[in-house]
Amino acid sequence: MVQTGLEVGYRHVDTAQMYDNEAHVGEAIETSDVPREDVFVATKLVNSNLSYDDVIASTEESLERLRLDTLDLMYIHFPRGDYDPEETLPALDELVDRGLTRHIGLSNFTPAYLDEALDVLDHDIYAHQAEMHPLLHQRELRAYAREHGHRFVAHTSLARGEVFDLPLLSEIAEQYGVTEAELTIAWLLSKENVHAIPKSTDPDHLRANFAAQSLSVDDADLERIDSLHEWRQQRVNNPDNPAWKWQVEEN
Repeated sequence: MVQTGLEVGYRHVDTAQMYDNEAHVGEAIETSDVPREDVFVATKLVNSNLSYDDVIASTEESLERLRLDTLDLMYIHFPRGDYDPEETLPALDELVDRGLTRHIGLSNFTPAYLDEALDVLDHDIYAHQAEMHPLLHQRELRAYAREHGHRFVAHTSLARGEVFDLPLLSEIAEQYGVTEAELTIAWLLSKENVHAIPKSTDPDHLRANFAAQSLSVDDADLERIDSLHEWRQQRVNNPDNPAWKWQVEEN
């Protein structure tokens, strides 16, 4: 799938230590005809690798699995587990200083956790990644990203398939002759400073998702999609899973 994505035109690959696929991603990038310098590679630190020494050591291990000398972006996956801002965040600064990553990212942080990180970090936050889709607009986190000059990356952008069961989305998608997934991606990309990373294990869907970048949706239809949030709000990465429940409670 990574090789197919690169052939289609994707140039951003998002992975994580906990996905247990960094070696496959690295092999695909290394054997692709696309030059390494044209591919933006991001991975994320698992919660058990957030002590100072573990941040450094596990990043070196990720680089080895990915067959890279330098990451483009290293995220903290969750500010949970072994996360200690006074220990974890300086280690991220050290990764940049040593050239192990070009940029620092945070993932699934609340505004309060972002404030704390900004106070501790020496280097800028390049991106913050959180769940976003038509049922969860993340207005506060998007505004925070604009205010502080970092990118907002929308994960779980198809709401784990929930977008296919929304009649309004289906109606609008039919008008444009596209799928609900393509429409959702176009809606996400219409938002200022939002980047989408939809996941797919189907080559045809991968191509369709990429093509959604060029889909132009009328403002009136974008507003209709916005209205979904007014009558139904749903975070799909919650609420019984302890990995996500804290975020719901603190937001």
